[in-house]
Amino acid sequence: MILKQFLLGLHLTSGIGHAGEKRVIEVIDNHLIPENYPWNIETLLAVVRPLPQHIAKIKATYVAACQKAETSQENYFTYFDDCYPIQLKEIFDPPLILFYEGNLNALELPNLAVVGTRTATPYGLECLRSLLPNVINRGTAIVSGLAKGIDVMAHQVTFANQGVPIAVIGTGLNIAYPAKNKVLQRQVAQHGIVLSEYARDVGPHKSHFPARNRIIAGLSSATLVIESKIKSGSLITANYALQNNREVLSVPGSIFSENSQGTNELLQLGAKLISRSEEVIESVRTFS
Repeated sequence: MILKQFLLGLHLTSGIGHAGEKRVIEVIDNHLIPENYPWNIETLLAVVRPLPQHIAKIKATYVAACQKAETSQENYFTYFDDCYPIQLKEIFDPPLILFYEGNLNALELPNLAVVGTRTATPYGLECLRSLLPNVINRGTAIVSGLAKGIDVMAHQVTFANQGVPIAVIGTGLNIAYPAKNKVLQRQVAQHGIVLSEYARDVGPHKSHFPARNRIIAGLSSATLVIESKIKSGSLITANYALQNNREVLSVPGSIFSENSQGTNELLQLGAKLISRSEEVIESVRTFS
């Protein structure tokens, strides 16, 4: 079995988890395993070193996972492929596998993460319309999720300005969540790229979205937060950006609006205040 198929089989095997995948990345990346080593279950167990109570589960699912990997028609790339974004390798917990639909060239552009509340107001939309066009026209891709609210609006503004959208989702690529975003998801794939850590038919789960947020922040040179409540996924994304030594940008809002409590708090904690598109452009950089 070639390494790429082995890694996909590993990714699909129950009981490995992010910690196990991270160990695999470290072992291969640091050349701690001979190049001619056989990629099989014994290698997997030797590298991952699972707890004894997990070994039976791993063995039971490994064979089926490898068969699925060998016949998979999904497009995907691994941490070790040339197309894997450099900036994503820099984060604490880089994904081992990313499935994709769309154009891989989108990942080579300088990019900006745009996140915010699901309950966006007209103020949030006007901020997007005011701040993003100049950024997009400079060749910057816009990275976001596909949740309602700011995510959807960010992609719509990107389309309106002939920009390149990048969406990271918390389900398999054949599932739209929410379902009403199915057309939008297809449009993003046509004009840019949709990425997911999850294989086909994997549905939404609450644990998937913080994991997705780390990828959104990890892909981006800066994260722009527009309208956010105190406890929200967008603040999780901003926190990941800070952990990755990336800049966090925040649009201030009314002290009377619940949707501005999170963004205003980010400003108190040292985020860059954004009121003009030029201030966003200053923070976007290219990784090399």
